[in-house]
Amino acid sequence: MNLNPADKQLLLQVARDSIAAQLKGKAATPVKVASPVLEESRGAFVSLHRRGQLRGCIGYIEAVKPLLQTVLEMAPAAAFQDPRFRPLQADELADLEIEISVLTPMRLVKSTDEIEVGQHGLYIVKGLNRGLLLPQVATQYHWDRQTFLEQTCNKAGLPSNAWKDSDTQIFVFRAEIFADHPPIN
Repeated sequence: MNLNPADKQLLLQVARDSIAAQLKGKAATPVKVASPVLEESRGAFVSLHRRGQLRGCIGYIEAVKPLLQTVLEMAPAAAFQDPRFRPLQADELADLEIEISVLTPMRLVKSTDEIEVGQHGLYIVKGLNRGLLLPQVATQYHWDRQTFLEQTCNKAGLPSNAWKDSDTQIFVFRAEIFADHPPIN
């Protein structure tokens, strides 16, 4: 799936508007979909950054709902329900950067040599433990493949070397990533 610039802009605006509506205690305004791509079911994450720091990140790893609906729901979830952060306050919206990552389907790897740092995100599963890191995380922190695997294990609540265990499943995916910048007031 390749989103055109208008699709990306609409998704970013829907994300910002849905957060703003929730801050005001209102429901988000329904959006008319002009592009069939936005009606396709896709996994997606909405990440929020404020002054260069992560402020929230929530999404669906699988294609559960149409992309537009996923963004409409995940943007306020990232703003108000990410347990790692306190809920977003109204005075933070003006300098909030919204980043959307639209995921490709997951692919189980047979060898960690298949992992392309900077291109792939990782999803690690062992027993009931699961952890996901988006492709841009490894790039942001300048991780090599081993560090990316270790950090994804940590995110899953596993020992950092659990990726070496034969019963650990490692999935890769790609993401189309785009962001807005805080509006100038």
